[in-house]
Amino acid sequence: MEKKQKQRWILTIAGLASALAGILTTIIGYRQNTDDKITAEDKVLFAGYFLVIIGIVLLANGILGLLSKKEAQNYSASDRAKRLAYAALFAALAYIGFQFFRFDLTIGSEKTAFHLGNTFVVLAAFFLGGTWGGMAGALGLTIADFTSGYVTSAPKTFFLKLCIGLIVGLAAHTILHLSRAQSARKITYITVTASVCGVVFNIIADPLVGYFYKKYLFGLPQDIAETLAKLSLLTTGVNAVLTVICAVLLYGALRPALEKSGLFFRLEQSQDAKTTSKMK
Repeated sequence: MEKKQKQRWILTIAGLASALAGILTTIIGYRQNTDDKITAEDKVLFAGYFLVIIGIVLLANGILGLLSKKEAQNYSASDRAKRLAYAALFAALAYIGFQFFRFDLTIGSEKTAFHLGNTFVVLAAFFLGGTWGGMAGALGLTIADFTSGYVTSAPKTFFLKLCIGLIVGLAAHTILHLSRAQSARKITYITVTASVCGVVFNIIADPLVGYFYKKYLFGLPQDIAETLAKLSLLTTGVNAVLTVICAVLLYGALRPALEKSGLFFRLEQSQDAKTTSKMK
């Protein structure tokens, strides 16, 4: 195994360990907090936040490094640079979609929200594939959680948004081959189908994971955890409808422009190249 490959694995494992340690430390700090307000006195809680942030950064760095190594065989250096730039852009857009297009619903010290952040997780998966798109969206929305009063939800957000990206990418590219589609009708069919798959998962998983997350990890009373789960089902359902509409319309509008300018990242090009070589 090459030296760089070992370093990437070390980064990935260290990131995962740091994130898990951060989650456990955050839970301990949250349970020690008795006034439902986060202040400078909550040092354990802040230590947990710090470990989670460091862990997510290291984990993302390691995973993207491993992916870049694998993709070096299929894509040119310019295509890999383009994909990395797009990933950063979609992470920023996911952050903006949550931070600046959000309406909060609050219960005590806990809250949930209507927002447009998921739109850019799905859109990133359309343009970059499930893994890269999911990572970009998950990072953007996790950072948004840390900066908007949703800190305790950050680990859950990272996991669920990554799953949304992976599911949308699987449906759009592995099964339906979105990049190869040419007609507007087929593109619309694929994007609607793939985005619905992702948001249906989120409608089911977000309230369910949120309930167990809040009740058993953070020790919230059952009635509050249930109320939050019901509110989350409402907000997640509305967010899902907005996500499908916005992501499909944005992809349909952006893809022709990117293709004309030569900036469209065609995900199935390596598969096409393999098919051509076999025919020869």
